[in-house]
Amino acid sequence: MTLPLRLGVNIDHVATVRNARGGAYPDPVRAAQLAAEAGADGITAHLREDRRHITDGDIERLVETLTIPLNLEMAATEEMLEIALRHRPHAVCIVPEKREERTTEGGIDAAGLHNRLAPMVAALNAAGSRVSLFIEPDARQIDAALRLGAPVVELHTGLYCELDGAARAEELRRLADAAALAAKNGIEVHAGHGLTYDNVAPIAAIPQVVELNIGHFLIGEAIFVGLGESIRQMRDAMDVAR
Repeated sequence: MTLPLRLGVNIDHVATVRNARGGAYPDPVRAAQLAAEAGADGITAHLREDRRHITDGDIERLVETLTIPLNLEMAATEEMLEIALRHRPHAVCIVPEKREERTTEGGIDAAGLHNRLAPMVAALNAAGSRVSLFIEPDARQIDAALRLGAPVVELHTGLYCELDGAARAEELRRLADAAALAAKNGIEVHAGHGLTYDNVAPIAAIPQVVELNIGHFLIGEAIFVGLGESIRQMRDAMDVAR
């Protein structure tokens, strides 16, 4: 059975533009509200340790004002855990994070970091936030998510988006196999990173994937067509593929 496919819109780079001038505009919370009006099923915001885009104040305002679920992306640190436990967003996605990277470069090593992640996942589950682990499409990482008790994995699609030809087809196969394995073990499957109108269809067509999280492309496209229209076009591309 093919499941419905949700769209989570990442608003980080609205905050990137705002922070370039150090003012109050454009407001990522307003972007989140417009995204909801355009049909987004949820909002994703990554509170980085260096606060390069989303700020603590943004998270507070999102929690207060959103009428659709908030997915808080965070590094596996005690500071971020405390923030997540204080705000209790609908979902928390634990991602790897390096200060020198431009964007998240890959999935977290859930298997290698089991002892660090286990108490965090347990605490977030107990607080009522739906925990997701952002991982590579790898059986070892899915097994680790299962052992950690994470109800959701988000498969990293960045490599798929960078490749072409036979190499892309092989990475798509890895993603499909990982999605099937996770779903077989009762784990909900999300996917994201680098998705555009041109490459989203094969990912959206994977039947076990129930949510795509897309941000940078949608915010960039909004410069030309407006945020609402960029989201509606992505929603249409996802629905056609499904």
